Amino acid sequence: MGDGLFGVLVVLGLVVTLGLFVAGYWVQKKRHERFRAWALRNGWTYAQSERALVDISRGQPFGQGSSRRAIEVLRGTYDSRSALSFTYQWTTGSGKNRTTHHAHVVGLALPTFLPTVEVTPEGIGARLAKLVGAQDVQFESEAFNRAYRVAARDQRTGHAILHPRLMERLLRPDALGNAWRIDGTWILSWESGTTDLDRLGPRLGLLSAVVRSVPRHVWQDHGYDPTPTTIGQPDAAPAPPDATIS
Repeated sequence: MGDGLFGVLVVLGLVVTLGLFVAGYWVQKKRHERFRAWALRNGWTYAQSERALVDISRGQPFGQGSSRRAIEVLRGTYDSRSALSFTYQWTTGSGKNRTTHHAHVVGLALPTFLPTVEVTPEGIGARLAKLVGAQDVQFESEAFNRAYRVAARDQRTGHAILHPRLMERLLRPDALGNAWRIDGTWILSWESGTTDLDRLGPRLGLLSAVVRSVPRHVWQDHGYDPTPTTIGQPDAAPAPPDATIS
């Protein structure tokens, strides 16, 4: 009787495992279909994964743990700039303590290389980082200093980019809480969790406002001369039609 019950339990366990596998596969298949439809509707492209994006940056959240992957990759154009979105995935621990982490990364390509400037919301993580000596560039705006931690490889460039008009823009409700980094030829933003298509447009809009606000002399110092009327103001020009993401 005991052996029979054990056999039934084994079969039930296999059925449940198979059912969970099939359900997970179906959910993932539907998610890929939704991403492809979104890309088609917005004139973007979609790939389930892209290995090279794992190394797009050395700053957070990249370079952590193991089994790093860039999945759910969307590429297109936003505000006349090359744009991308993907889920960055990595694992920490092992065995029963193994945990998979995700971050939704979005980015806009820059016309030239700029020194790293990282802006992250103040919080427990930022305060702990400063306690162990992490950089926090200070600005004239106390409200901005309370809201963000800033690290800049070149502080002169950091101060030039984060001028009063941009600091005011970053204190608006839609910007507070967003982490972003000018990182070589990209400006990247990241937040915990897998890709949220509803958040993609607003986050790219914020990054575009940052790029448009970079003063002309900063671009010129790094080998690029933009059109004067398109720079210096966080909201200097309305987004073109291809910036509309639905």
